[in-house]
Formats: sequence, C-alpha cells, structure tokens
Amino acid sequence: MEITSSIFIILSILAVFAYYLMKQKHRVLFLTLLSCGFIATYSHNLLLYVLAFTLVNYYIGIKIPDSKKKKLLFTTGLVINLSQLILLRYVSFTIGPLFQLLHISWDASLISRFIIPVGVSYFTLQGIGYLININMGWEKPERNLLHFLLYISFFPRFISGPIDRSNRFLPQLHEKQDFNKENLTEGFRLILFGLVKKVVIANQLSAIVHGAFDPANASVGYNVLIAMLVQPLYLYFDFSGYTDIAIGVARAFGITIPMNFNRPFHAQNMTNFWKRFHTSLSSWFNDYIFMRTMFKYRKWKQHATTFALFVTWILFGIWHGAGWTFMFLGVLQALAVYWEFRTKKWRYKAFSRLPAFYATWLGRIFTYVFYSFSLTFFFAPDLRSAFSFVARLPQSGGFLPVSLSDPKFLLVLVFILLIFVIETIKEDFSKVSNKLETSWSSQKWINVGFRWLVYYTMFVLIMMYNTQDVEFVYVQF
Repeated sequence: MEITSSIFIILSILAVFAYYLMKQKHRVLFLTLLSCGFIATYSHNLLLYVLAFTLVNYYIGIKIPDSKKKKLLFTTGLVINLSQLILLRYVSFTIGPLFQLLHISWDASLISRFIIPVGVSYFTLQGIGYLININMGWEKPERNLLHFLLYISFFPRFISGPIDRSNRFLPQLHEKQDFNKENLTEGFRLILFGLVKKVVIANQLSAIVHGAFDPANASVGYNVLIAMLVQPLYLYFDFSGYTDIAIGVARAFGITIPMNFNRPFHAQNMTNFWKRFHTSLSSWFNDYIFMRTMFKYRKWKQHATTFALFVTWILFGIWHGAGWTFMFLGVLQALAVYWEFRTKKWRYKAFSRLPAFYATWLGRIFTYVFYSFSLTFFFAPDLRSAFSFVARLPQSGGFLPVSLSDPKFLLVLVFILLIFVIETIKEDFSKVSNKLETSWSSQKWINVGFRWLVYYTMFVLIMMYNTQDVEFVYVQF
C-alpha cells in the first residue's frame, strides 16, 4: 500500500480517531495490528518474516544482560541480523557469483523474491542498534513483546524510515497518550506538506533524472548537466516528502519519530551536509560504526580516525544497495569528508578573506555541486552508465523530457524556489523567521483564513498533479 494513496490517507485518518476513542491499554495492540496489516499488503511472507525477526531479537535482547556467555550471545545476534540482510539484499552481489564460480545452478535470489524484503535495511539497523544498546548497558531489554514488535514494525516508518532508536521509541509506549489537538493539527499539516513535496514536486522531476540513464537517450543529446543538478532536488523532495508523511502520521497518534532533514542545501561543506541530510541514517552510522571503530583502533591515533572514516562511508554506500555504484558513492563521500578534515585550516584562512556572505554561499554552491555529481552513482544502474553520464557532462545542450514552457512544470519550479526562500529565511534570518512563524500561527481571523487558503490550495494541487504513480526512491532500500 503506497503511503501517498488515497486509501492509505483515509485509513490513517480513521485509525487516528479510532485510536483516541479506545482505552489506553488497547492502543499499542491496535497500532501493532495496523502495522502488521500494512506489511501484509506487500507480502504475507514478509509479515511472517518480520514476526520471526522480532522474536529472535527480542529473545537475544532479553538474554544478553544475565548470560554467562554475553559476548557470544551478542555476536550471534549480530551475525543473524547481518546474515539475513545479506541473504535478502545482497545475495546476487555476493553469494550469486560464488555459486557461478562453483558451477551451482541454484538461483539464490529466489529467497528475496519469495519474501519481498521491503524495509529490511531499516528494521535490521533498528535490531542491531537495540542489541548494541543492551550489550553496552545503555538501556534495559524490552520485556513487552508487543511493544518490541511495534518498535520494529511501526507502519509510518516501516518502508523508508526514519531509522528509530529503541531508547527513544519504546519509552513513549509506556506513557499515557491523551488526545492532543496540537499533535493532530501538526500531524495532518506535515502529511499535507509531505504530499506536496512528493506528488507535486518530486514526481515531476523524476522524468528528468531517470531519463538521463535511459539508453535510448544516450545518442540523442540529453541534457545531462541539468539532470545532474536536478538529482539532489528530486531525491530531497521525494525522500523528505515521505519522511514528512511518516512523521505526520506518527505525530497524529501522539508518537514522535526522529526528523531526517534540516535544510541540507544550506550546508557549507559535506561534513555538515551529512548532519542535515538523512540524519537518522548518518547518525546511526556515526554512533554505531564510526565511533566504535575509532575507539577499537585508538592506538593508531590519527590513522584510527581515517580508517574509521573510510570503513563507515564504504558501509554507508553498501547499505544503499548491492552494486559497485553504491560502494563508489560511499568512497566519494569519504574522500570529501577526509579532504575537508585535512584542509580545514587552509580553507578557513582562504574563506576568511572573503566577505561572510560570499564565503557562505560559495561553500553552499560547492557542496551542492559535489553532491549533485556524486548522486550520479546513486541513480546510475551500473558503473558503465555512471561514467558514460560523466563523460557527457561537457555537452551543455540537449533535450529534456519536460517542457519549461509547460505551465504545470513552471509552477513546480516556483514551488521549489518558494521552499528554498523559506528555508533560507529560517537558516539565515532567524528574527524574520520567528516573526513569520508567529504570524502564521496567529489565531486572528485573517491569519486563520490565510492558513486555510494555503491548505486548500495545497490539496487542490495534490489532486491536480496526482496523475502518475512514481515509487519513492528509498523504497528500494
């Protein structure tokens, strides 16, 4: 069930009202059943698999603190989590070639086709993070199986995150959730904004990005430079749109899940960019991979940081998919962050000679262009296609699958510019931003009327642009 579909939105609204009408003691069960039902719409086998995954991690988490073989039990838990991820996501990249080498004719990818591993990369990291927290003594095991199942399967974030932390999510289930009008209002507002980002903006940019890797367009002069610069916008509006919907639905139920974006295109370097973009994933890798690897090899001193940096980013790339393109993407990010670390003093001296305004925006432009380039290895189906794309970049001209004279597409560009201006005000002009937010939330009749006019306009636009079914980019992970 697509979360942008009318049936999902209607059922979510009905579920929210049913949730607050029932007794507190039944609410976790209700959300768990909703989540299981949501997963079953993709595959009944997937639901059974998620239940089995939950039971294994629940049992190991319970046993770790009091076990005499704590290290062995914890290691077993990690091996199980990583093995099932490899089997479901990377079998064609790892085990498949091995079978071919041994002349074994069995198709290992049958496993993933049988289960349909939707969301597996996300709930695997949640399972691993939970076991690490238990093993390190950072939290106590969750004794309530129903609560733990909801942590793994909570339907708003099951497909594409954000990646939640057990020590943030589980305590909320033990709190009394009274009806809160603000939660409901904010939740529905986020859902509406998310739908605009996805349906009105991202879906219209999709053709530009994917058309660049269509072999049929390789020989007819496709404008790959424009496609490259559009890639970050497409990914941002697609993914942040999903995230807004997920956070909004959760918020309507009175549950807080982590934010995933914080004005990433206002970052002045890649180090800061990854503190703003897909933050639930980047912070997970920082806390559980980078910090632990650096600590383990701390005797290497400065080299430990470099080693941990490249290990983290290569794994970060591999997490996105089985292919050399994703590994290359991770290496590019590692090189950028490493270069920024090594040249920090030099760059500070160079940019300090410029007026603050120019230094800030040069940093933002360089960061955006680099990220645009690196996303070529995110969207390309293979390395050959990626390098072919890069080779065609000097050709500045070419056609696009959309017309810039099309009023509907021009309106999309206006929305992108408007959102960018709003984010710039929030980032650079805090006083102006505070005044605008105060005016926006004012209960004066003219302000209330303006808000409802905006909401109505957004709703109409969603209906007008909702003519094509484009899957969320991060569903594949």
